[in-house]
Amino acid sequence: MRYIISYDIPDTKRRTKIAKILLDFGDRVQYSVFEAELTDDLYQKMRWRLKRYIVEKTDNLKIYRLCGNCAAQIEQFGSGQVIENKDVYIV
Repeated sequence: MRYIISYDIPDTKRRTKIAKILLDFGDRVQYSVFEAELTDDLYQKMRWRLKRYIVEKTDNLKIYRLCGNCAAQIEQFGSGQVIENKDVYIV
């Protein structure tokens, strides 16, 4: 399943930590937006790691699931690439 993850986190240290976690699972497509192609297990691991650092009162993190039909209809304008399915390895 393809996911789009976006965040708005005011604290620099937490924002950096969240970005590093997301880089373990997907690709940065904009400063605070990531795309990831994840199995259910990887999704749960990512979610668990992210929730450890989110402060409910101040932070905003959203995860959008894209069904196969929706992902196939992504339109790309300008620079950048639509991320293709690929193997994900977490070290």
